[in-house]
Amino acid sequence: MVDKKAKILVSGKELFSTQGFKETSVADITKKAGIATGTFYLYYPSKDELFMEIYLDENEKLKRTIMETVDPDGDPLTVLLELMQKNMQGMAANPILREWYNKDIFNKIEEKFRQQNGLEQVDFLYQSFIEIIQKWQADGKMRRDIDGEMIMALFSVVIIVDLHKDEIGFQYFPKIQEYLTEFIMNGLRDSSSQATVGGRTKG
Repeated sequence: MVDKKAKILVSGKELFSTQGFKETSVADITKKAGIATGTFYLYYPSKDELFMEIYLDENEKLKRTIMETVDPDGDPLTVLLELMQKNMQGMAANPILREWYNKDIFNKIEEKFRQQNGLEQVDFLYQSFIEIIQKWQADGKMRRDIDGEMIMALFSVVIIVDLHKDEIGFQYFPKIQEYLTEFIMNGLRDSSSQATVGGRTKG
C-alpha cells in the first residue's frame, strides 16, 4: 500500500514538473506509476489533492533552506529583502512551486492551500522569524512599542499582496513588494538607531 502511494507521489511530481499541473491527468500519473486508475483514488480524491501534497512539501523544503541562511545579526531591511529575493528565485527555479505564479491556476492553489491548513505546515517559519524580530527589538534595531505578532502581520501583508497581482497589475511585481518592505521597515526602525543600506542612511 505504501509502495503504491509512493509511486503515485514520485510519478505525480515528475509529471507536474515536466508537463505542468494543467496538462497532467490522473491517467498520465497512473500509467507512469504502473497502477490502475482506480487505485489512484484509494489514496487521493483528485489530481488537485495530490498536487497540493507535493506543493506543500516542496514549499516547506524551500522555506527551511532559506531560513538556514538568515543572519539574525544583520540589518533587518537587508535581511528581509534577501529573504524575499531567495524565495522568489527558489520558486521560479522549482517547476512545482512556479505554478503559484500561473494566473490560470494560482487561485485554485491558494484555495487548496487554505483549505488544507497549508499555513500550519510552515509554522516553523513563523516561530523562527518571530524570534529574530524579538532579537532585533532587544538589539535596538526595531521598535519595541509594537508587538512582535503585529510586526509579523505587517510582513504578511507583503507576502499576501503577491496573491493580487491581477488586480494590482503584474507589471508592478516584484518591485512593489520591495517598496512595501522598505516602507514598513522604515516605520519599524527604532528611532534611536541608524543603519546604512545601499549607500543610504536610514533612520
